Amino acid sequence: MDAKTIRISSEKDTEAFARELAAKAQPGDVVALIGDLGTGKTTLTKYIAAALGVTDTITSPTFNIVCEYKSGRMPLYHFDVYRLTGPEEVYDLGFDEYFYGDGLCVIEWADLIEETLPDETIFVNMEYGQVPEERIYTVNGMR
Repeated sequence: MDAKTIRISSEKDTEAFARELAAKAQPGDVVALIGDLGTGKTTLTKYIAAALGVTDTITSPTFNIVCEYKSGRMPLYHFDVYRLTGPEEVYDLGFDEYFYGDGLCVIEWADLIEETLPDETIFVNMEYGQVPEERIYTVNGMR
């Protein structure tokens, strides 16, 4: 699939993109979020969760590595792999069971484990735009 570029100029734009992504999500999908600190990875995840109907409070799983939310139309597995020391930890921690499981996986800092992700992964590269609120998303693999 070709890359799609999306210009985000507000949280409403972020929410709209999250709703589109969540509407197309199927169990076993993996969304890889890649971007610098502050580009909105956790914010996007919160909107994806809301669009899936998750009623829990979404927090960054930095210290837990993965948080599971099962109150939506399908489970949401929210990963933050920033603290992993290498891709081999993905296997040691059993992440592949999530990747091929019954829910949607959203992974922050996914570039750190990119070689371990399924071929069908949806990649969202998030970059700062020209003005403070603007973000540029480059999306690959979205249906």
